[in-house]
Amino acid sequence: MENNDVLVQRTGHLGHLVLDRPRAMNALNAAMITAVADALDTWEADDGVETVLISGAGERGLCAGGDVVTIYHDAVSGEGDASEAFWRAEYRLNARIKRYPKPIVTLMDGVVLGGGVGISAHASHRVVTERSRVGMPETGIGYVPDVGGTHLLSRAPGELGTHAALTGTMVSGADAIAMGLADHFVDSESLPALVAELSERKAAAAVARWGQEPPESALVHQRWWIDEAYAPDCAETILERLGRVDDPAAQAAAKTMAGRSPTALTVTLAALRRARTLPSLEEGLNQDLRVSLRALRWPDFAEGIRAQLVDKDRNPAWSPATLAEVSADVVAEAFAGLGERELALSAPQK
Repeated sequence: MENNDVLVQRTGHLGHLVLDRPRAMNALNAAMITAVADALDTWEADDGVETVLISGAGERGLCAGGDVVTIYHDAVSGEGDASEAFWRAEYRLNARIKRYPKPIVTLMDGVVLGGGVGISAHASHRVVTERSRVGMPETGIGYVPDVGGTHLLSRAPGELGTHAALTGTMVSGADAIAMGLADHFVDSESLPALVAELSERKAAAAVARWGQEPPESALVHQRWWIDEAYAPDCAETILERLGRVDDPAAQAAAKTMAGRSPTALTVTLAALRRARTLPSLEEGLNQDLRVSLRALRWPDFAEGIRAQLVDKDRNPAWSPATLAEVSADVVAEAFAGLGERELALSAPQK
């Protein structure tokens, strides 16, 4: 059955959701969020479904993130109802996946960015491959990692998550496991066999059957400079420390970070530090909505999308142009409560 760019399939005791927009790298739109949520509701009450699988159509990856066209028009026009409705539905789905009572296996093969992380990295069984490229690249479009991304990255070992969030770096499958974004490494050629086995066996047994020892994480070997450089709570200080590290990877990180939105960098760092103290994913998603709605009004969000995805000149004119010029008031406002518009997700009581 096909439903709004999501294929909803049943094989044995497996419910399989295929994100089916391969030309758009399976970017999520509002209809897809609804289709996935509806299928999860149906299958939760169906005793014949023991495991849910989420994968992406095509060869390029699971999901390249959210479809930003509507968000861009909202940012340019000054409206925001469509974006707010999308984020509310998406964040509720992220929390639903985390707390789903049946195993959810996600195939994080190929590119998994932004909203793709949200629909996969909160699942119970997260599978990566040698082709996986996982990242939260939001600072490059004047935005802040959302979909529970700061919740996940703030809990990565040392400052690996800070590095990934501020630079928007895509990490390998092995890195994703080391950072806590994934659990199992499976060779991409074995994915069809894994999918077939999931229809017949318990999720844990099937994944264990095809899982293998992941390669060494290159990112972990760089912690000697990452943990030191990214320890400060000031983006300017981090950039200065990166510039002093005698290592090509650190210099590349400094160059990348220097090209990101100063406002997005400053708020992202603050969001990561706050997320470390929040007790649950739900609290992290509540924070995400506050920040997202404020970011929609920043000039950098529309400008970043324009430069990267509309005109594609890759030359955004950030405002303000430097980290020193980012107002403390803008940062404080990003985290202010929304009153009656709060998302108000609550984690289940233990």
